[in-house]
Amino acid sequence: MRKVIRIFWALFFIGLVGFIALITCIVTGVFGKLPSLHELENPSLTLASEVYAADGSSMGKYYTSRGNRVHVDYKDISPNVIHALVSTEDERFYEHSGIDGKAVLRAVLKLGRDGGGSTITQQLALNMFNGERSHNKIGRVIQKLKEWIIAIQLERNFTKEEILTLYLNDVSFSDNVYGIRGAARTFFQKEPADLSPDEAAVLVGMVNNPSLFNPRTNPRAATERRNVVLNRLASHNYLSEAEATALKAKPIDISHYRKLDENNGIAPYLRDILRGDLKKWCREHTNPATGQPYNLYQDGLKIYTTVDPRMQQYADEAVARQMPVLQRQLDSRTAIKKGEVWQDHANVLEAAMHSSERWRSGAEAGMSEAELKASFNTPVRMRVFAWTPTREKDTVMTPLDSIKYHRQMLQTGFMVMDPFTGEIKAWVGGIDFKTFKFDHVNLSTKRQVGSSIKPFLYSLAIEDFNFTPETECEAVQQYFPEYNAYVPAKARPNVSGTRTMATGLTWSINEVAAYIMKSFGPKGPDRFAEFLKQINIPTAVQPYPSLALGACELSLYEMMSGYTMFPTGGLNVEPYYIARIEDKHGNLLADFTSKQKEVLNQVTAYTMARMMQGPVDFGTAKGLRERLGLAEMGGKTGTTNDNSDAWFIGYTPQLLAGVWVGCDDRFIHMGAGVGDGGQAARPIVEYFLQKALADKSLGLNRNARFAKPDSIPPSSLYAGGDGIIEKTPPPGAEGVDQGNGNASQYIIDTTSKTRSGQY
Repeated sequence: MRKVIRIFWALFFIGLVGFIALITCIVTGVFGKLPSLHELENPSLTLASEVYAADGSSMGKYYTSRGNRVHVDYKDISPNVIHALVSTEDERFYEHSGIDGKAVLRAVLKLGRDGGGSTITQQLALNMFNGERSHNKIGRVIQKLKEWIIAIQLERNFTKEEILTLYLNDVSFSDNVYGIRGAARTFFQKEPADLSPDEAAVLVGMVNNPSLFNPRTNPRAATERRNVVLNRLASHNYLSEAEATALKAKPIDISHYRKLDENNGIAPYLRDILRGDLKKWCREHTNPATGQPYNLYQDGLKIYTTVDPRMQQYADEAVARQMPVLQRQLDSRTAIKKGEVWQDHANVLEAAMHSSERWRSGAEAGMSEAELKASFNTPVRMRVFAWTPTREKDTVMTPLDSIKYHRQMLQTGFMVMDPFTGEIKAWVGGIDFKTFKFDHVNLSTKRQVGSSIKPFLYSLAIEDFNFTPETECEAVQQYFPEYNAYVPAKARPNVSGTRTMATGLTWSINEVAAYIMKSFGPKGPDRFAEFLKQINIPTAVQPYPSLALGACELSLYEMMSGYTMFPTGGLNVEPYYIARIEDKHGNLLADFTSKQKEVLNQVTAYTMARMMQGPVDFGTAKGLRERLGLAEMGGKTGTTNDNSDAWFIGYTPQLLAGVWVGCDDRFIHMGAGVGDGGQAARPIVEYFLQKALADKSLGLNRNARFAKPDSIPPSSLYAGGDGIIEKTPPPGAEGVDQGNGNASQYIIDTTSKTRSGQY
């Protein structure tokens, strides 16, 4: 007996010494570094940065694969979630100091059949500091001891509420959703504070096994697990038995399920542009907590934009209403139906094939070029974009036909802003972000602007050369000897005589614009190019006479910036879309406002605003103001050669809206009569304004008027334009007889192409 006792004590002390030695090795980092006190006091969750609209609603997030989480404070988490978590995962959470001895003993004696011994604090330690669960038995023992040590340290440094908050912000749910806020929004479109007991039970039930208890893919198992959690809530008196029974009888309602990704959410094109701006901002600013530049995908930044969700919705609806109509008209053209449009553009198709993923993967697999080309002519099942509710359809076609099909899709760019503050209210960069990522609004995307440039030309004529709306202008082709060029490129015998400047703008008569440019003198094109720079158009344009007709490439963003001077009384207001940036705790890091610059005399700006009512009353956008019921409005259409580009930019005293329509390849274009700015682009702005004006929450006033200067020169324009604006289309009116010539006839360099392939 004495020998047995001696052996027992010897083994006990050997085991105790060995355990102490093992703990010492763990603490000293022999089996891997433990978090420092600083790291424990400042735990770094990988938090998604979230983008918010002007009303505070979420637009989307930027995150890594495991960083799709957004921080939420304890006070903003429903007690239903807290009670469900503690009751189910760690019923003695408020009693232990990181390690639950009873749970550990139960797990050892019953070999884990009634659950493991991990506390919420230990699970937090594993998730935040200890990596993935080890599958090696010895490794798992060491990992478990690490969890105990970290758990005790966490309990010493944080309150119970802080530990629960850290855990709920970090834990993973089904569908690769991390954090309670992301889970509440994804499965129930709610904030964590608004979760009901049964919804909280569904989410907490996922924690145990996210893939098994996913209510979307495995509703039966998820319901059973939810009911287990509800039973725990009842057993701990957070619910009555009757309440638990009633809730268990309900099916799980995930009819509002919506997982945000880059392809959905509010204004995805703007968010994609915003990403680049934010990366640049992060590189240039240091996070004081880490001493490193901010990380857009990990630091949980809160980015507040100027986007108005209601206006964005109406902008999306306007595009979705007009573009399928235009697409049907384009598809009905003989050149499209027979494929003739591609006869001289095999190089475009060749380049598209070579840049495709199909070509790259085939080449990596060792396929020859002949085999690769053959594969592009073999019909396969595929999913393509279509104007359906889901924006896609299943079909069978060759990959080459798929390239043609998608490149023949008409695209658009649509932007709405407050011309006084510069706040961008809506941004639609294309017809579908999932399929077509290229944005058609931003500064770097430029298209030939056509007649939408003419208000700038007319402004210069009034500002510097004493033109008035009543000034008579020759409506004939003009010769510019300094350039050996005619503008327009082709003379039109039926266009002759004189027209008032107001009529020339109303009906967008090219000959009148050419006369105005000629009136500026031999250096007229240079002066106009300089004027564009003065009004903050950043793109340098070539000073050719054809600039009067818009034979240059500018972005919709630039055109919108330029047009701000008309409703504002001569101020150029730079558009902007970031209002402010905050850190994850809501501390302000940066705020932004627009830059303003006086670029026009107030009288000139008012005269232009009134003169630009002509196009929306009588001219190329006839009847628009009346249909919208507006007291005052200005606007201008634009149409380029062969109807490759259609523009309309319109404004009220409160809003400015601009749209471009066309195909990325300029040789694919709409037909005459449907492809001009008044027919193709104007309906998008009109539908948007109809919806926005009808929405009383937006505070738009149909009776608002442009600010009238104290003293203005006498003009019949201000009394309705009687006598100086022709009410019926005169010869040469845009949309009636374009007569602009081909792109090659303009004296500009048409050889360079942008990434979209347009001139």
